[in-house]
Amino acid sequence: MHRIYGIPFASVYPLYITKVEKKGRTTAELDEVIEWLTGFDDAQLRAHLEDSTTFQDFFDDAHLHPNASQITGVICGMRVEEIEDPLMQKIRYLDKLVDELAKGRAMEKILRGS
Repeated sequence: MHRIYGIPFASVYPLYITKVEKKGRTTAELDEVIEWLTGFDDAQLRAHLEDSTTFQDFFDDAHLHPNASQITGVICGMRVEEIEDPLMQKIRYLDKLVDELAKGRAMEKILRGS
């Protein structure tokens, strides 16, 4: 088991906020991206943050968007579409979306036209 699976999502979330805000994006946009990917509503996302849910449990509870497989490209030196471990792929999908948000990509493109 990779150690990131046991890390609380709430401990990484502030890093995502810092990353996107440095580039002029908002926490609301970040939440929209996370909720699009996971199928969570705002209350469910907040509950996971308050409960310090691990990445494993966070994604076990998620219902990935049907268009998530359209997320492609390189993150942390790996092509997300080629990652074989399903949980690691979901985590890297999220990383890729956060990167796209921070790079100023249009929200419609980040959300894969949804």
